[in-house]
Amino acid sequence: MDDFKEHLKKQLENPTFAAEWKRQEPEREYIRAIVGARIEQNMTQEELSIKTGIRQSNISRIENGYCSPTVATLQQIAAGMGKTLYIEFR
Repeated sequence: MDDFKEHLKKQLENPTFAAEWKRQEPEREYIRAIVGARIEQNMTQEELSIKTGIRQSNISRIENGYCSPTVATLQQIAAGMGKTLYIEFR
């Protein structure tokens, strides 16, 4: 097991940490979805910026979890990659 996974496993034993980790799961999901789709298409942040009209620096902030995009911004990003945004309640 790599160092991060081992560290995370240990941290998740702490109930406070585990609760916060779970609360942040939706953010990790949309970040993984954006980065994964962009990489799958061999697209740089700059190329996505051009296709969406969103500044590259803002795409970087979104992908690194430094800001929370609106639904409209997520739709722009999805459209820039030829995808459709889908939101689901579980």
